[in-house]
Amino acid sequence: MMKILLATQNQGKVRELQELLADEEIEVVSLRDLPDWEEVEENGETFAENAALKARAAVQRTGLIALADDSGLEVDALNGAPGVFSARFAGEPKDDERNNDKLLGLLETIPDDKRTARFRCALVIAIPEGKEYLTEGTVEGKILRERRGTDGFGYDPLFLVPELGRTLAEISLTEKNDLSHRARAFRKAIPILQRLKG
Repeated sequence: MMKILLATQNQGKVRELQELLADEEIEVVSLRDLPDWEEVEENGETFAENAALKARAAVQRTGLIALADDSGLEVDALNGAPGVFSARFAGEPKDDERNNDKLLGLLETIPDDKRTARFRCALVIAIPEGKEYLTEGTVEGKILRERRGTDGFGYDPLFLVPELGRTLAEISLTEKNDLSHRARAFRKAIPILQRLKG
């Protein structure tokens, strides 16, 4: 069985990838399985650069095939902001409520039809031989004027998925995992992992 490292402490991401790989004879381990892991500084200018920094560090440290993702919200009226700064949009410490308040403030005068946005995820697979593979996933939506829903986290209560007529905070985890930007990037990674497994 092939073992891969998902470079995250987030057990939700690990479960998501394990479910997608359930039939593949691939074991997924995470940073929680590594003692004394030092966080990688995410100083890239894009999601792909940040994902690559994490994947490279993980493969160098462990010798395992490593996957790492970086994701966030891109708002068209803000020229793609908050982008790579999504988690810390309102400054340190990270705070979802302050981030949402800042976003609502900046978009206050923006008409409804110009509030288009997307969640984007970049996933990098790094292998010990030095090669890297990039997959990306997006989910398109609009930013509402007030929060709706109690599930999810981050910007989910403000992010309306038009074809559903609901925000990401108003849908079940199963639905979210089916359409999320991360799930879409993970699904594109499966054929690559199948090839690497040989």
